[in-house]
Amino acid sequence: MCLGIPGELVELADDDTDLATVSVAGVRRKVNVGLLIEDEELAVGDWILIHVGFALAKIDEAEAAAALDMLHSMGPAYDQELEEFVASSTGREGL
Repeated sequence: MCLGIPGELVELADDDTDLATVSVAGVRRKVNVGLLIEDEELAVGDWILIHVGFALAKIDEAEAAAALDMLHSMGPAYDQELEEFVASSTGREGL
């Protein structure tokens, strides 16, 4: 099952990469926001929908909270998606 997980932007890169740091369930890591930056203005504190290391959509805080509540109610499916989020790589981490 493939799910998108809401994450809060906590840092935008100062360089020309499409990477930003997000927080998901207390886990911070870099995700690629390249699919959004042409269409959306992103800022620290924004919420985005993430799947395997890529931001798919900008969402508001209420939508993020509702999605997180629904995901928590899914139990093992949410746990698996969170594990995949932690394990996924954008291929540019550590640069």
